[in-house]
Amino acid sequence: MMQLPRRTPEQLAEELLGRKFSELEQEEQNVLRRIAAGTLIGPDADEIAATHASRGDRLADRVASVGGSWGFIIAFGLVLIAWMLVNSHVLEAFGLHPFDGYPYIFLNLILSMLAAIQAPVIMMSQNRQADKDRIAARHDYEVNLRTQLEILRLHRRFDHLIEYLEARRASEAGEEY
Repeated sequence: MMQLPRRTPEQLAEELLGRKFSELEQEEQNVLRRIAAGTLIGPDADEIAATHASRGDRLADRVASVGGSWGFIIAFGLVLIAWMLVNSHVLEAFGLHPFDGYPYIFLNLILSMLAAIQAPVIMMSQNRQADKDRIAARHDYEVNLRTQLEILRLHRRFDHLIEYLEARRASEAGEEY
């Protein structure tokens, strides 16, 4: 069977996209290089983001996942109720003076400090998630572009094969007469 010659990225750009290789965006050039070399698309977005994550990034992700969960909200609500009960009724029942009686000023201070620390950490995690989303979008774009280009290549190969078979059939038909 006849085999098509390997194409360079420059040839593929002209053939498949109808543009010069130098006019293409970096992602398009990378995809054409991979197609010409016959290599697969690299690791997925989560793997790429994980390799670039610092300890602080991973800690921010964990704090955000815990701080933004129903388990945290329920547990924290139970701690608040326990704090108020202990400082209102339980200690008074034993004749002790509550260490943070109503209006719970120390509890308000702790909650304010928690919010002051937790909010920037959650925002760091959200920024990291936005970076992951950008990496995923770029990766998806490359996968989609490569898929489209491979479909175009296959279409052209089939066209070439059909032309070859038709020419062969015509030459065989001409030999019969």
